[in-house]
Amino acid sequence: MSNGTEIPVLGLGVWQVDDGAECERAVTWALEAGYRLIDTAQAYRNEASVGKAIRESGIPREEIFLTTKFYPGGKDAKVEAEKSLERLGTDYLDLYLIHWPQGGPTWAWPAMEAAVDAGLTKGIGISNFSSAELQELSKIARIQPAANQIQFSPFEYRKGLVEACEEANVVAQAYSPLGTGRHLGDPVIARIAEATGHTPAQVLIRWAIQKGLSVIPKSIHQDRIVENFNVFDFELDDAAVADLDALDTTNLTADALSQSGKWWS
Repeated sequence: MSNGTEIPVLGLGVWQVDDGAECERAVTWALEAGYRLIDTAQAYRNEASVGKAIRESGIPREEIFLTTKFYPGGKDAKVEAEKSLERLGTDYLDLYLIHWPQGGPTWAWPAMEAAVDAGLTKGIGISNFSSAELQELSKIARIQPAANQIQFSPFEYRKGLVEACEEANVVAQAYSPLGTGRHLGDPVIARIAEATGHTPAQVLIRWAIQKGLSVIPKSIHQDRIVENFNVFDFELDDAAVADLDALDTTNLTADALSQSGKWWS
């Protein structure tokens, strides 16, 4: 990333994972399987469980890349980062993101920079920011965003947004690469999965990796968590990539979400 730290290409997301045993198990299984990136958020209300699983894993903290996100309904990103660290039971974050650009793309950024200055996080970034919002933020930022976490799959390709991130030296990171499960039954994906001897989920994750993104699929099932990590022993050929590219429904947009899909203003 632009701050000089390396981000794993594949991690576990814990959106909609219940706080407590369910979340602790998922994170534990992921770490046992080899994952070293865990992604949570203040809005998920499961930071305490993520932190407990990390501590109890026995894996040194410095070997794990931990991300959480500022809930933009709050007032001060630095203050909320301190609260996140307390819930997570750790001294620092590897990456701290603005979860979405509610109220505009720039207002929260000075406090995000203050979190870096205070040593609360190594890197800061954004999530659900469009190309235009990224450009607006870049104009006022003292510390440039290191990452932009976006909804991304063959059906939500967002090529224009990925290219804008690349031009700005911002790592694009894919959330919901499986379409929260919606894409797993698609016949094109099923055909490619059968041809490669892999699962539909592995095909979707591998496609996003080959597009140059860091990817954070979510699962609470141990077998799928393990399966989703086993995507480094094959590569999709050009024909398969082209077939997957053609599934896009966004017209290769530079927007983070469609106007009808936004949950903020």
